[in-house]
Amino acid sequence: MSGTGTLSGVHTRMTNASPTALLLNVGHALDHLFLLIFATAVSAIAAEWGMLWQDLMPYAVGAFVLFGLGSLPAGRLGDLWGRRAMMVIFFLGMGLSGLLIAAVPGAWSLALALTLMGAFSSIYHPVGIPMLVQNVTNPGFTIGLNGLAGNLGIAIAAVLTGFLVKYAGWRTAFAVPGLIALTCGVVFVLVVPREDTPPSRRPRKMVDLPRSMLARVLTVMTLAAITSSLIFNFTTNGNGQLLAERLHGIVDDPATLGALLAAVYTVASLAQLVVGKLIDRVPLKWVYLPMAAGQVPLFLVASQVTGWPHYVAMLLFMVFVFGAIPFIDAMIVQYVDDRMRSRVAGIRLAVGFGVSSLAVYLLGPTVKAAGFTTLLTVLAALATLTTLFVSFLPSQAPKASTVPLPAAEPAG
Repeated sequence: MSGTGTLSGVHTRMTNASPTALLLNVGHALDHLFLLIFATAVSAIAAEWGMLWQDLMPYAVGAFVLFGLGSLPAGRLGDLWGRRAMMVIFFLGMGLSGLLIAAVPGAWSLALALTLMGAFSSIYHPVGIPMLVQNVTNPGFTIGLNGLAGNLGIAIAAVLTGFLVKYAGWRTAFAVPGLIALTCGVVFVLVVPREDTPPSRRPRKMVDLPRSMLARVLTVMTLAAITSSLIFNFTTNGNGQLLAERLHGIVDDPATLGALLAAVYTVASLAQLVVGKLIDRVPLKWVYLPMAAGQVPLFLVASQVTGWPHYVAMLLFMVFVFGAIPFIDAMIVQYVDDRMRSRVAGIRLAVGFGVSSLAVYLLGPTVKAAGFTTLLTVLAALATLTTLFVSFLPSQAPKASTVPLPAAEPAG
């Protein structure tokens, strides 16, 4: 299949093994990998520049602010302009950003380069995931598989960064993924067919929901996205230092710690496949509720233990954290027509990750002032709020129409 073909988004079916789906899943892995390199390498960078890692951590906040806020224009362009073109920009932009970060001379230039990377990283979620699910028959499993790919990117970030930092320096840890992303961008141009119609101009497929139900779903989606994104950012950015503290004197080698953390993320990521299967069969609410509620006792237990018991507790709470990831995207698929999914995803990401970028800014100062025990207790409180929000979801999902409805004028 060449880049000269067409992908209408209406008649072409995409399977999870197609070249387009494989590249989109690799893109998700790269997106999360890039965002977590800094969190894994921060101690080495800080040591080189004579700083504490807690004081260097806030310099990454711009990347996560742009990761959220950039989703608004990215989602709009994805629907109105085309998702394929936006994904090409994503791959090439991430690659060039990685090479730029590898060349920075100091903390403020690092902050600027990370912020630029955050702008490009914001493209993936509102564009890549709607592109992936636009014509599949099993969206839950497809989202779960995509989530697995994204979290394997987190796992790879932990082990690859730890290895490269130890044997080649922290700059190489950004340069190598940068070259991989550039290569993926070239392959994407060559093998992914062109769209002949942007999503906003395609025929409508879903019956519009009553305004009251839509407002209720969007409110739940936004609030749950905020609390779950805070939990995600606090854990994925803080787990490396948390594990180093709780295993101090047992395991102190950075590469070994990276491998242990990668094992946690790899095992936890498999939960998304199970969750994805369930989403296709069980109403969303009844799968999401136990995944959110299960985090509460696990965070509390993890806050009180050290050594290998803590490692087991971390593995268990990350199973539930990662297992909850597919739900917001599944809500969008179930309740929003494909013509405007990228824009709705962009809005929820801008709000959710925009607010949760505070986690990156506050992580270092919070741990420095109050310690990881307090942080884990706060995470238990956030998980309690997520559980409360999810309880207001409708018990049943709406049904899509079996035949496309007449095309409507594109909104926005």
